[in-house]
Amino acid sequence: MKTEKSKAGSPDCIILGIETGGDNCSVVLSKGCEIIALKEKAGREHSKYLSVFIDDVVRDSGLSYSDIDAVAVGKGPGSYTGLRIGVGTAKGICYGVGKPLIAINSLLSLVSTCRNVLSPASSSLVYCPLIDARRLEVYTALFDMSLHQLSDTEAMIISENSFAEILSTQKVCFFGSGAKKCKEIIKSPNAIFADIENSASGLVYPAVEAFNNSQFEDAAYFEPFYLKDFVVTEKKKSSVNDSKKSVSLRLCNLKKMIN
Repeated sequence: MKTEKSKAGSPDCIILGIETGGDNCSVVLSKGCEIIALKEKAGREHSKYLSVFIDDVVRDSGLSYSDIDAVAVGKGPGSYTGLRIGVGTAKGICYGVGKPLIAINSLLSLVSTCRNVLSPASSSLVYCPLIDARRLEVYTALFDMSLHQLSDTEAMIISENSFAEILSTQKVCFFGSGAKKCKEIIKSPNAIFADIENSASGLVYPAVEAFNNSQFEDAAYFEPFYLKDFVVTEKKKSSVNDSKKSVSLRLCNLKKMIN
C-alpha cells in the first residue's frame, strides 16, 4: 500500500485510535499526546457503533480524514470478533486516505489507560492487565510504570497460586475485563484491583511513540494478535460470518464518508 509521507517525529501528529478488543467500542482522536475527542460505549455492539464513532470524532473536531497522520489500532489479544472488526476498519481507513497503520498490544493500551487513571503511582508498582478469555482464563503480561513489558504475553488459567512469586515481594495492580474473576481467587495483601476497562485513550501515548519511531505495519498483510487458536462452533461461525459482512458494509460506509 502506498502511503503519504508521514510527519515522523512531529509533536503535533494527529492519530485516530481504535480499540475494540474488549467490551468497549472506543475511538479517540489525538494531537500529539493530547486527546481531542473520545467516544466509547460498553457492550459488544462494535459493528453497530464503530464507524459512527469514527466519523463523529473526526467531524466534531473540525477536521477531515485527510488531516489524520496515522491510524492506530489495538491489535489484541482480545475478542476474536472485536479485533477483526477494529483491525479491518483501521486497515480500510488507511487504504482510503493513504495513511500508515500503527498496531499496539491491547495489554499495553490497558496499562497506559490505568497509569493515567492512577497517576501518580509508586515507582515499584507492577501493572498486570487482565483481558477476559472466558472461563478462568485471561490474557495477561506484567509491565512497569514506564510501560516496559516485564513478562511475555500469555493466556493463563487463573488459580490461587497465580502471580504468587511477584506478589510475595511487590504490590501488583490488576485491572481489565478479567480482573473481577481474579479478585475472587487471588487473595494476596499485595494484590490491588482497579475497575479499569479497555479504552482507545490508552493508545495515545504508545501510538505517538510508534509514530515518532516510524513503527508502522504493512496494512496489506497485517492480522490481529489473537494469541490463541480460534475454535469454531456453530454459534461462533455465525458470529464470524456476521462480522465479515459488517466489516464490508462498514468499509463501504466509511468510503462514502471519507470521500
